[in-house]
Amino acid sequence: MSLSALTRHDPEEQRLRQEIQLACFRLGAEMYAIDIMRIKEIIRPQKLTAVPRAPVFVEGMINLRGSVLPVIDLGKRFGLPAIPVDRRSRVIICAVFDRFVGILVEEVSEVRRYTRQEIKSPPEFVKGRESDFFLAVCQREDDLVMIIDLEKLFSTDEILHLSQLQ
Repeated sequence: MSLSALTRHDPEEQRLRQEIQLACFRLGAEMYAIDIMRIKEIIRPQKLTAVPRAPVFVEGMINLRGSVLPVIDLGKRFGLPAIPVDRRSRVIICAVFDRFVGILVEEVSEVRRYTRQEIKSPPEFVKGRESDFFLAVCQREDDLVMIIDLEKLFSTDEILHLSQLQ
């Protein structure tokens, strides 16, 4: 391959570098998202094993092909009512601090592509510990989707506790 071939810019490759793909899901009436590069898989809820003295948002543990993973209820984590488990509910298996964690959500709707220009900083009026949960907001026309910062979902103590569970 020649040097000119290596330095040539493919328009399609440039466009893809300017986009991010997000798995969008619903909690109540609101839409949230996680970068698909952080997701291992999305599964239906499984039988949970309760964990004594776990944080209130930890629903329990699952055995996923030989790996024991904690499952958190994202609704409870955000101070919302518990997520009802039904046929639309899903568990998103994500990498958080080099460990896999299941995140229970009401419904995964789709994977959307957003350009870098459609991604904005979270609103300034969102303050306090809960504001740390959000990395950015995506805006397209009247549609807003909050991108979750997985590392900020847990305090240092909670991370240690989850590590001990595994």
